[in-house]
Amino acid sequence: MYRRPLQSAVRHVLNASASSAVFVKGIEQHVYQVRALVACRITAGVLSQCRSLHSTSKLCAVKETPQATEEEVGAFTRLIEAMGFTGPLKYNKWKIKIAALRMYTCCVERINYDDFFEKCSLPDTLNSWFLVAQLHVWMCLVRMRQEGRAGKYMCRYIVHSMWEDVEQRSKIMGIDAVHRKESMKAMTETFYAAIFGYDEGILSDDCVLAAALWRNLFNRQCEDPRQLELMVEYVRKQMQFIDALECEDLLLTGEVKWRPLVEENAQSILKVATPTYNDAGL
Repeated sequence: MYRRPLQSAVRHVLNASASSAVFVKGIEQHVYQVRALVACRITAGVLSQCRSLHSTSKLCAVKETPQATEEEVGAFTRLIEAMGFTGPLKYNKWKIKIAALRMYTCCVERINYDDFFEKCSLPDTLNSWFLVAQLHVWMCLVRMRQEGRAGKYMCRYIVHSMWEDVEQRSKIMGIDAVHRKESMKAMTETFYAAIFGYDEGILSDDCVLAAALWRNLFNRQCEDPRQLELMVEYVRKQMQFIDALECEDLLLTGEVKWRPLVEENAQSILKVATPTYNDAGL
């Protein structure tokens, strides 16, 4: 006699609990969406403030390269990359290695080092060559880090090619093994300190970038502010120029052409012709 009223009462309680749970879940989702929207707006505001510092009044703006979205990888790929290995990439790893070697070659063979030695009053030594080369290698690393996992993999072999080249040049110059080891250690410390300083400078205003160039490129021995101004303008225009290059062309060919250190119209940023490559990506 009491079974049917008891069942209806229990059913009513269960329905009420389910409804309240759905309601609470809906409230939580709404709060999460509101928080996410507020966080996005705050982040956008901060980025817009930072981006306003990137451009200078002397250089015209160019079309910005869209930031690469983070690639979605599986659990196995995340596991092996956490162990220090590299998982499958968008392009063949061997092609990326060849492109990395070619990009480094562009950093050392397509630069007029005599102009830098003359305009910046740098001595014609192996260390001065390395300081100029590492500046261009850093600009390539900044550009390739925007291309996700494949770009970071390419950065690794650009740096590897640089150290192989530095060691071979030191051997050709007749530096013995002991001094060569000490020099390589000092250059390694200089390189990573310069990377940190240049990254801070490119994300800040021209004063911070000039300070980074004064510490790393000029080795704290620059007394002419016009030389610092020239190099700040060179780095800004070069970064804008590289940023306008297509990501696929860079990953498959590694071809980079540099703008001259001194040019009449520094505000004209002309895009180079699209490099050609065959089906194998070479």
